[in-house]
Amino acid sequence: MIGIAVIVLGFILMSGGGSDDPKVFNESVFNFQRIRLAPTLVLIGFGITIYSILKNPKKAN
Repeated sequence: MIGIAVIVLGFILMSGGGSDDPKVFNESVFNFQRIRLAPTLVLIGFGITIYSILKNPKKAN
């Protein structure tokens, strides 16, 4: 569930930044949050989810 929450947070941070007028370009599309932070969070979330699926809970000695 933590991995899914991190993925959802990444997609929320990636959303928005559009312009109401299609003829006006909005520079906020290229800020740090949408270009670096959000995709990194999504990849970390996928990594957490894959690790939790592959982890063997019976081998904890």
